[in-house]
Amino acid sequence: MEKLIPFILFIWLILPFGVLAQEEAAADDECIREDLDDYNMPLRIGSLFIILGTSSVGVFVPIILHRIRPYSKGSIRDWVLTAGKFFGTGVILATAFVHMLPEALENFGSPCLSPGWQSYGSFAGVFCMISSFALQLLELSAATYMDKLRAKRHSSNECNNSHDSFSEPDLEKKNNNFEHAGHVHGGVLFEEDEKAFRNIGVMMLELGIVMHSIIIGITLANTGKDEFVTLLIALVFHQFFEGVALGTRINEMEHKSWTKPLLLGVLFIIMTPIGVAIGIGIHSSFNPNSSSSVLANAILDSLSAGILLYNAYVSLMSGEINHSIKFRQSSFGYKLICFICMYIGAGLMALIGKWA
Repeated sequence: MEKLIPFILFIWLILPFGVLAQEEAAADDECIREDLDDYNMPLRIGSLFIILGTSSVGVFVPIILHRIRPYSKGSIRDWVLTAGKFFGTGVILATAFVHMLPEALENFGSPCLSPGWQSYGSFAGVFCMISSFALQLLELSAATYMDKLRAKRHSSNECNNSHDSFSEPDLEKKNNNFEHAGHVHGGVLFEEDEKAFRNIGVMMLELGIVMHSIIIGITLANTGKDEFVTLLIALVFHQFFEGVALGTRINEMEHKSWTKPLLLGVLFIIMTPIGVAIGIGIHSSFNPNSSSSVLANAILDSLSAGILLYNAYVSLMSGEINHSIKFRQSSFGYKLICFICMYIGAGLMALIGKWA
């Protein structure tokens, strides 16, 4: 059954595009491409590098602060990174609720789509639900794999212990040592489980952000002159806040080397510029109001929203706050600061939703 999961997910994701291919011809004539007067190519190219720089600062500052040298609990750097982490949780939640889902709902209700897509008003929720189901299956597969590793190691330890012969005092000493080792080993496995879930969560978080980044890059490159500067300014803050959110989560993966954090950071910072570059390259023929463009944006935004919502509620808010003994036992002042940072992040990202 486990081997069929990727195939099932593939069918789930590819089926809508098959429907699109059958109905696209009926919808293409309904929407006409808007001409972009005074395209101002230098400004569009400049926006690529502006967003590249802003995204770099947002994602790499938390990573560098965390890795330049060890820091103690309660230090200024620890407080800054903690504030950034909870600020990022609010950003992620608001990105899904304010930036992705409303955009997906609007696109699924577009008159540019064929009647088949407009006949059901909850496609955004359906695709959002599908991606959250897929993420749950992925986490379940990881947990099942860890359970198998734990059982195999436990069985191996019992087998080794049964083949040893000891005198009664030695046996008692051996059992005490083995019991202690079992507690230590169990703790290690628990930490491995937690680390595996954190790593999966960060990778899925990056996937959701990257999918959305491509869309906003293409959108920026094909925005009219009157709205372009406003959208660019909004996206500068948008990318910076998302970078902070992702950078603080990359720190949670606890990689000893710089390689993976750098790769994850670079993947984030190049996605929106790549989208801008694609948009510039196709601007003369690209029709953002075509059925295929509107539908692709709607589906990708819905899937990304599901990924971010699952991460925000299950891994971040629930796992790190409600179900964390460490957080529950922390001081009232610490909790208050964390919640304030989270609400500020959500509020600022929601405010940016007025323009982007």
